[in-house]
Amino acid sequence: MRAVTTLSVVVLASAGIGHSVMAGLDADIARVDPFKDMKNRPAPGHGMNVLLVGTDGRDQITEHERRKYRLGGAPCHCTDTIMIVHISADRERATVVSLPRDSYAEVPSHVDEATGRTHPAHPIKLNAAYAEGGPQQTVRTVEDMTHLKIDHYLEVDFITFMRTVDVLGGVPICTAQPLQDSYTGLHLSPGTHTLNGGQALQYVRSRHVDAASDLSRMKRQQQFLAALIERATSNGVLLNPIRFRDVTRAVLGSVRADTGFGTDELLDLGRAMRNFSPSSSEFTTVPIGQLGYVVKGIGSTLKWDRAGADRLFQSLREDKPLAAATPAPTHAATPTPSPSPSPSLAPRPQGARGPAPVTVEVAPATIRVQVENGTGTAGLARRMDAALAATGFATNHRPVTAAHRDLGRTVISFDPRWDRSARSLAAALPGSVLRAVPGQGPVLRVTVGADFKGAVRTVRVAAPVPPKVEAPVIRGDEKVC
Repeated sequence: MRAVTTLSVVVLASAGIGHSVMAGLDADIARVDPFKDMKNRPAPGHGMNVLLVGTDGRDQITEHERRKYRLGGAPCHCTDTIMIVHISADRERATVVSLPRDSYAEVPSHVDEATGRTHPAHPIKLNAAYAEGGPQQTVRTVEDMTHLKIDHYLEVDFITFMRTVDVLGGVPICTAQPLQDSYTGLHLSPGTHTLNGGQALQYVRSRHVDAASDLSRMKRQQQFLAALIERATSNGVLLNPIRFRDVTRAVLGSVRADTGFGTDELLDLGRAMRNFSPSSSEFTTVPIGQLGYVVKGIGSTLKWDRAGADRLFQSLREDKPLAAATPAPTHAATPTPSPSPSPSLAPRPQGARGPAPVTVEVAPATIRVQVENGTGTAGLARRMDAALAATGFATNHRPVTAAHRDLGRTVISFDPRWDRSARSLAAALPGSVLRAVPGQGPVLRVTVGADFKGAVRTVRVAAPVPPKVEAPVIRGDEKVC
């Protein structure tokens, strides 16, 4: 009996995980069919492609967690994070490609299952595809943009993310620069920190650490994923059936996956990932051709460098590594783009008066604004409208009276799809409150409060980046301070 027991343990350990340990986990996975009735799909390549999306599931967060980790506001029911995870055919390598959520995309024509109406193809931001048609429309849009066949779909929300980090005992993150974001509450001093689930969520959600916004956030997400892989592989999670089961239950308890992503696929991935290490994972972002590409009715988007993106996805189809198998370069040998100067340090014209303009993400001329008076002071909305127009914002010059006229602080109401425009407007109105209103549309509404004294801060859009920026490919073991 002892011999049989020992043999069973050896077999289980050599397989990474076993069906006996995985029993019942399949039932924990919420199912979705993102490939239903899909036709004219891209030809399959080599290896396996998983579309991993992170959704805004803050409606499931406890009130205590909502306050502690700054998760206020209504969920946008969109994809907050979009990644393609490519597992090589030999199961020796993982490639993670981040797709910016503000990427300019064109949704293929589709039939609304609820109404039966046919919607023609039209432009959107990539993360809005989920709101229009859920997982299926997201997969269709990504396949149409990348010409890459998606084999599996995995959807993770805030709850799943936090539980996974906590069951691993936290994930260590190293930062060479202080990271602060008043929107998420992130505050990290230079050095190494072990983040729990809530802190990790702050880290990967922060978009206001620097002027690069989503692009720098994606780099932090990649850095965190590399640290997560290192944490899982270094403490034996993937070789310990019981620990792997605990982690898997934390992940699968509140995810959604396609119907073909089951126990057998988990076993295959478990066996493959036994030998994973940070050096066998690589991370990159789809090359960006143009920042601030303004589309009427949508706002400011990111347009891909089509030629660079085609080369990237062709490499994935052919199952080729993106990073050359060479020793990691030293920090001195890896040039990094210089950050934009802070407004206080930027050169100013000789003889200029008043505070220096604040650098923002979106040009004021592209931001449409409706002003309304939320106080009992007559003419205050008209003064706000004129001041914003003089600063360059596209006001409609038709201020109105708000339903309630006892507002203390000025409020900026915005559709979450135009959040970058809202942040740019808020920079011109220091002290104003941002309030997300899903479905409001492209026009931002400013309700003037008693705190408005007539002044609007001058803002300017950041200096344009070179027309084509190739995203670097970095192995997991290169993501250090």
